[in-house]
Amino acid sequence: MSTTVILLIAALIVTFLVFTWLIKVVKATLQTALTIAIIVLILQLIFGIGPTQLWQKIIELPQLIWQQPNQ
Repeated sequence: MSTTVILLIAALIVTFLVFTWLIKVVKATLQTALTIAIIVLILQLIFGIGPTQLWQKIIELPQLIWQQPNQ
């Protein structure tokens, strides 16, 4: 086998592995985004909690956790 063929096979394998990894990352990202969207929609429709209120609580969360052991 010449080195060109070996290089081509190696390039194809690496390309396949990178493409497979990329598909997994995109799938996980879309799944997470869809889950977050469903949770926000449920909070808004059922409990009347808007995205702004939720974002404020998320921002306050580290401060609440930090103060918890002191109380």
